[in-house]
Amino acid sequence: MDIVLATLNAKYPHCAFGLRYLLANLGELRSRAGILEFDINQRPLEIAEQILQQTPRIVGIGVSVWNTTQSAQLVTDLKRLRPELIVVLGGPEVSHETKQQPICQQADFIITGEADLAFADLCRQLLVGTRPATKIIAAIPPDLAQLALPYELYDERDLAHRVIYVEASRGCPFECDFCLSALPVPVRAFPLEPFLTAMQSLLDHGCRQFKFVDRTFNLNIKTSTAILEFFLARNRPGLFLHFEMIPDNLPLALRQLIRRFPPGTLQFEVGIQTFNETVAARINRRQDNAAAEENLRWLRAETGVHVHADLIVGLPGEDVTSFAAGFDRLVATQPQEIQVGILKRLRGAPIARHDTDWGMVYSANPPYEILQTKLIDFSTMQRLRRFARYWDLVANSGNFTEAAPALAGFHEFLKFSDWLYSETRQTHAIARARLAELMTRYFHEAFGQALVLVPARVGASRQALHRT
Repeated sequence: MDIVLATLNAKYPHCAFGLRYLLANLGELRSRAGILEFDINQRPLEIAEQILQQTPRIVGIGVSVWNTTQSAQLVTDLKRLRPELIVVLGGPEVSHETKQQPICQQADFIITGEADLAFADLCRQLLVGTRPATKIIAAIPPDLAQLALPYELYDERDLAHRVIYVEASRGCPFECDFCLSALPVPVRAFPLEPFLTAMQSLLDHGCRQFKFVDRTFNLNIKTSTAILEFFLARNRPGLFLHFEMIPDNLPLALRQLIRRFPPGTLQFEVGIQTFNETVAARINRRQDNAAAEENLRWLRAETGVHVHADLIVGLPGEDVTSFAAGFDRLVATQPQEIQVGILKRLRGAPIARHDTDWGMVYSANPPYEILQTKLIDFSTMQRLRRFARYWDLVANSGNFTEAAPALAGFHEFLKFSDWLYSETRQTHAIARARLAELMTRYFHEAFGQALVLVPARVGASRQALHRT
């Protein structure tokens, strides 16, 4: 290959969606290019070996927050072994604060933003011996109608064993400080007819699980309704659709359609993030909390949707009391899962503007999680970090349905979290059987109850879809 497109995925089941867009839009260069996918558990030197075996002239590497450390090692190895190799970087991690990053200093070129067409243009110049004058190339957001769709690049192994990402739109109209979608990129939709034709092709080739990466799937009700109607008409056993939804926007037309899907077919990721309206205003998050709560309750009472709701620990100006109140308020709506996320300072996100006023201290290492704030000290933040991990193991896993209701409140679960850590001194590598034993003991000590837990294994496919 003259051109190798490579990245390190977080896990094998995750597909490199962005690389498939780059390959699909290489035009006449597509036959001279290919994709090599790896994961972060592989050694960078062995990855370099596989890349160099292709004797490429150009290697494009996708860099994200989860692979930035390994990608930096990979670039170092590639440039030392083959100094003449042209290394091009892209992805969210290198699209901002670019000049300060050692990985960017070692690369030949960096494309910031949506590189679907800009990468092809750069490769055309490089392969005829022309080098652009600037190292950092700011890609103009492409007209989505002009892009070649990448879905034919999912092969049989992808369809059988991996998460299949799709998108009907790009961008977000909101400006939440913690998110890169807060940056001024307009919301754009792919033309609906070609998109649905591509979805039909995936269905025809056996795809049954689709993860939509749209930030606001229900922003345009007409489009979201058309997509749901398309899949409802083609519903078959095993169909599973994951959408990220705006929590306060479920009009009647969408409700009527959602209600018709069989239980377990739809999963909605609903970003609440905070119920504290002062904090929400501070970070530019616009949300009708009452409407969001009513929609969550309706989804649980009237539909078979699997609801995955998100809250963030460590937002500027939110203390433990406020977070606890928001957590209990969310628990009351009974989502199947609550993802307690630790605030991250993603490169380029406006959340950095609050650092001084609110004493925001982040880790210098990926994924740049908050360590302490003006209102939550480091020790307490560590307790909340363990709370989030144990909640995932106990409540979100679906393995301990007998015990979870008794631990559902924030303060009750925090007590259990503190006790569990005092007993194990670990947050990972706790076997399910061991966790069941510990929980049985805790219930006896804390509640005077005899509880026999038999951990059940939940389906892995859904877990894989929302934990990406």
